[in-house]
Amino acid sequence: MPHATPLIATLVAGICLAFVAGLVAHRFRLPPIAGYLLAGVIIGPFTPGFVADQSLANELAEIGVILLMFGVGLHFSLKDLLSVRAIAIPGAIGQIAVATVFGLLLGLAMGWSAGSGLVFGLSLSVASTVVLLRALQERRMVETEKGRIAVGWLIVEDLVMVLALVLLPPLAGMLGGTAQTANVDPDLTRALGLGEVWTAVGVTALKVSAFIALMLIVGRKVIPMILHYVAHTGSRELFRLSVLAIALGVAYGSAKLFGVSFALGAFFAGMVLAESQLSQQAARETLPLRDAFAVLFFVSVGMLFDPVNLLERPLAIFATIFTIVFVKSAVAYLIVKTFGYPRTIALTIAASLAQIGEFSFILVVLGVGLNLLPPVAQDLIVAGALFSILVNPLLFMAVDHYGAKLEAPAVAPDPAESGDAAPQAEEPTFTEAAPEPTTLTDHAVVVGYGRVGKRIVERLRAAGVPLLVIEERAGVAEALREAGIEAIGEPAGSRGVLAQANIAAARWFVTAIPDAFASGTLIEQARGANGALSIVARATSQAEADHLRQFGANHIVIAKDQLAAAMADTLLAGEATHKPTADAERQGELNLTAP
Repeated sequence: MPHATPLIATLVAGICLAFVAGLVAHRFRLPPIAGYLLAGVIIGPFTPGFVADQSLANELAEIGVILLMFGVGLHFSLKDLLSVRAIAIPGAIGQIAVATVFGLLLGLAMGWSAGSGLVFGLSLSVASTVVLLRALQERRMVETEKGRIAVGWLIVEDLVMVLALVLLPPLAGMLGGTAQTANVDPDLTRALGLGEVWTAVGVTALKVSAFIALMLIVGRKVIPMILHYVAHTGSRELFRLSVLAIALGVAYGSAKLFGVSFALGAFFAGMVLAESQLSQQAARETLPLRDAFAVLFFVSVGMLFDPVNLLERPLAIFATIFTIVFVKSAVAYLIVKTFGYPRTIALTIAASLAQIGEFSFILVVLGVGLNLLPPVAQDLIVAGALFSILVNPLLFMAVDHYGAKLEAPAVAPDPAESGDAAPQAEEPTFTEAAPEPTTLTDHAVVVGYGRVGKRIVERLRAAGVPLLVIEERAGVAEALREAGIEAIGEPAGSRGVLAQANIAAARWFVTAIPDAFASGTLIEQARGANGALSIVARATSQAEADHLRQFGANHIVIAKDQLAAAMADTLLAGEATHKPTADAERQGELNLTAP
């Protein structure tokens, strides 16, 4: 009996084709994102063959955005968020303003009205949550200063876009479109004695403030309490379900009740849960679904692209891409530098924002619906998003490659030789010189200071082994240094970190992190720098052990095997202790079997 299965068909087609295209992209040394976007183009309505349900694909992609922002929130704290407000708030607002002006000028050049250009510029000014966070997570930068600034910047952009979405309907008439006032209660407007626009602004600000207050006051107590209660049931299935219910429920409820975006609601849900001891377990439980649905986001973007636009509007598409990739990047770079931050941070923020995504689509669709934008604007936004998402990984690769070289301190000329006055030192407060390598030799380098890494460090320190810890949580690394243990507070995969750990002169290299893929990359780099290094890694299965061994690990500890051995040893030791000792022959047997 035939059934209508558009949801299943969209899921199967999107994920399977993304997998195949991603493999092809990887084979040609392209970012996997390129394959995901190509998969979307293939199953989109503008190419022959199977056509997936675009509306369903967009909703599935939104789940990926929710889980992604929830995961970021789990690694963030209110203190981290407030620590970057001095740069994130003025930086995001300034970058939005400049990008909007450039979009306005571009719209006027294409013969559009000023209102159309303004909305078009707003659509170009906001970066994609998914693209930015994927890039940061691949480089393990979310918890670094660069990552915190980028995420804080992103949150400010989200808040501005939420306000724009609320204000556009009542302002549409003034901008040359069709005004809609359904979002503003006329009775409330009359009661307050304010205009529709100011009433909408006030209501939006009140809702957002109420949501944030509710999450920080009530959510910080209730959400961790729920998760701890579920954890005590001992059911992993219920625990995983509770994490998903919190992430999706808070995101949906925040959008429906308070008018904030799904992404912003999910972020705050994760942030209030970050104070719980179960936050890391919650992050691991959402990881597989997060990655799968994030891929569907890129597939959904590809579905919107019509290749014919490349032939019909090449100049307009080029100008749109130029504004997204170069203008936004340059403005972000200049703003960050103006605030005195080093070039590496400025370059990272610039690369992070050189793309557009989900909010851009929402805004342009609203603009078309309000008769503020011509339909061609949607084609330009989609083309700009597609190409900027493709270019973004290349920009990050360029930043990774040239960042350290650009940030190396310049050698000032000797005044005695030149006869001139000594030049002013560049960036006296924030100059970021390359850190000196540790003076340790014949030492152990331990990556990760979680539950496993902490015990390894304690044992090595008790044995008098010289050691250095690489821990991406800067606060934990600082605490280790205060305790007399050398530590580097950056992701181990960051450029120059292994050199800073003097891996070439080390004796042991230990990866105590649970991510086998990340461990494999680190092991390969360490082995390349020191062929005589003794490398110890952890794994959760024989397949992971084989994977790590291929990259050069000498010794691999499989958690389940060690657990089984320890339990068996404990059992046998207990037998030897508690069995009667009167029978000499049996006692001898026990001595043979006891460890």
